[in-house]
Amino acid sequence: MSRKRTMSTKQKIALMTGAATLAGGFAVVTMSMGHASVVCDGLDQALRNNESFIAGQRANPDAQSAARIANREAVIKQINVQREASGCGAAPAAPAAPAAPAGQGQGQNQQGQNQGQNQNQGQNQGQNQGQAAPPAGGAGGQVVCAGSTVTLSGEAGAPAASSNQFPLGTRLKVTNLDNNKSTTVTVTSPSGSCALLNNAAFEQVREPGKFLIRKARIERVG
Repeated sequence: MSRKRTMSTKQKIALMTGAATLAGGFAVVTMSMGHASVVCDGLDQALRNNESFIAGQRANPDAQSAARIANREAVIKQINVQREASGCGAAPAAPAAPAAPAGQGQGQNQQGQNQGQNQNQGQNQGQNQGQAAPPAGGAGGQVVCAGSTVTLSGEAGAPAASSNQFPLGTRLKVTNLDNNKSTTVTVTSPSGSCALLNNAAFEQVREPGKFLIRKARIERVG
C-alpha cells in the first residue's frame, strides 16, 4: 500500500509566507522600475534638448557659440552622471546636425538665418495671441506653448529659463499642474525648447525624484 504524505501546519505556514514574500518582492521591483522609467525619461529629454542646442550652434556659429557649447557640454556630462546613477542604460541617439545654408558666405548665411528666426518668432507670437487665456483666478499671464513638457537644463545659478521662442528678458511663469507649484523666471539664454528651466527654477516646481513636468502651463507675463 502507498503511503500518502501530508504537510504539517508549520510547513504550510512556511510555504504561504514564502509565496507572499515573493509576490511582495515582485511588486516592489515593478514599482521601482516604473519610477526609474519616469526619471530616465526626464533625463533623456534634457539630454536631447542640450544636444540639439549644441548641434544648432555648430551648424550656425556666432561669436558666443564656443562658450555656449562648452557650457552645454558640461551640462550633458552632469546629466550622464545622473543617468548612470539612476540605471538608465544606453543614452538616446544624438540628433543630426541641421544643414547649413549653401551658396553664400558665412556672414550672409547668419544674416539670413537671423531674419528667418525673427519672422518665425513673429508668427509664433501671433499664434500665441490667439490662444485661450488661463482660467480665471490665475496670475493673468498669456498662455503659450500649449501642450509642451518642461524639463531642466542642468545649469546652475539663480532661477532662470532658456527658450527657443522668446527673446532674452522675457518673463515666463511655469506651473506644474500635477502639484500646482509655480515659478516665474526670466529668459536668460537660448535653447531647443519653449521653456527650459535651470536647476534652481526646476527645484521650485518639481515633484520629488522627477526630471520632467509632463503637465505644465507656460504663461508669458512680461
